[in-house]
Amino acid sequence: MSNTPDRHLDGLQVFEVGGAVRDRLMGVDAPDRDYVVVGATPENMVERGFRPVGRDFPVFLHPRTHEEYALARTERKSGRGYRGFVFHAGSDVSLADDLARRDLTVNAMALDASGLLIDPYNGRLDLERGILRHVSPAFREDPVRILRLARFATRFGQFRIADETLALCREMVADGEVDYLVPERVWQEMAKALMYSRPSRFFDVLREVGALKVILPELDVLFGVPQSAQYHPEVDSGLHSLMVLDRSAELDGSLAVRFSALVHDLGKALTPVEEWPAHHGHEQRGLEPIEALCDRLAVPNRCRDLALRVCAGHLLAHRALELRPGKVMGLLDSLDGLRRPELVEEFLVTCQADWQGRTGRSDAAYPQADYLRRALEAVQAVQSRPFVDRGLKGPAVGQAMNEARLQAIAAVAR
Repeated sequence: MSNTPDRHLDGLQVFEVGGAVRDRLMGVDAPDRDYVVVGATPENMVERGFRPVGRDFPVFLHPRTHEEYALARTERKSGRGYRGFVFHAGSDVSLADDLARRDLTVNAMALDASGLLIDPYNGRLDLERGILRHVSPAFREDPVRILRLARFATRFGQFRIADETLALCREMVADGEVDYLVPERVWQEMAKALMYSRPSRFFDVLREVGALKVILPELDVLFGVPQSAQYHPEVDSGLHSLMVLDRSAELDGSLAVRFSALVHDLGKALTPVEEWPAHHGHEQRGLEPIEALCDRLAVPNRCRDLALRVCAGHLLAHRALELRPGKVMGLLDSLDGLRRPELVEEFLVTCQADWQGRTGRSDAAYPQADYLRRALEAVQAVQSRPFVDRGLKGPAVGQAMNEARLQAIAAVAR
């Protein structure tokens, strides 16, 4: 907190709390800070010019900085899911009471106005030891905390999860608490985790505690489904999907690319067992489970659109160097390449991640991508004006342009 006097805060017990405190102790800059006010009432805050914005509990915006200040509060379980709580935010709630309701010890520390650390639950020690541990048994009351735990484990890849916290998560799954997760919160936490450097850990943690089969059953069923060792030395389809995901992160893929990498092979779970380890037709089989997953979690359209196109077309991309010009043109058309070249680029990055997301093949060359980029450039260079100037009209112009595009692709292939 700033040492500059603030008349709006004068006389209040204000503490910086949460992730900003944790990050500061780790030497990481935290752009967003959260504050808790102890011993005040909503009326006190309004009188000082703070604007109330909290829907479920008292949160206020500072009249000058617009930073959030929440009254210290406790919570009591009143129903299923993360919304099933009753909050109490009175002047009698202490800082320790407020910190006790937080999820992990490393997130349950506070700094006072002088910079003194208040750490009633030994969060700093867990931070130094690299341990993610729940603050209290109340952790089990909110299933979102499982998602947050998995996300923190992904963000801080060097940290391990305490055994007792993993055990508590398994109990929560067994008790059916995870069944009440709101889909939007699942996507919110998942989208954040996808953008970390090794996003596969998020799904590893969910699988370890048994939550993946509830939250993402389409992905969970891939584990144990074999593939041909000739093309997939890692064999397991679920493992391959996570390797592709991590490779897409290494390639600095967008959120849409990383989501598409994760779900590109969902169709392999639907291959008849008697056909294993081959998965002919898995591209078409995978479209329905992707649609179902996207509908359930309200996945953004950009992510859905790319995921469906990758699922349907990734094998064609892998065979691009063998395809006739007409097939190449068909692939580019299916990607709406002339109008949305950026979609083609995301498609190619995802396909490269799939090609390289295999045991021992992370550095394998993928010339198919460069070839398809050149083919798209050649197609884009074909314009209508020369054909109109030759006197062609109507459908004849389109037919001539199509033939010219095929010839341009053939020239690139040579």
